[in-house]
Amino acid sequence: MDRFLIRGGRRLSGDVRVSGAKNAALPILAAALMVPGKVRFENLPHLNDVTT
Repeated sequence: MDRFLIRGGRRLSGDVRVSGAKNAALPILAAALMVPGKVRFENLPHLNDVTT
């Protein structure tokens, strides 16, 4: 899995485009739990794991 290593004292903001593949959906949802504020998802696959 790729990653970004961010150093510095500046606040990050912006958009990230990721694949809408089923194997990407659950890690993205889990990562969103660690982010303060609102997160919007688009193009998530319609899977039982995602909708429950």
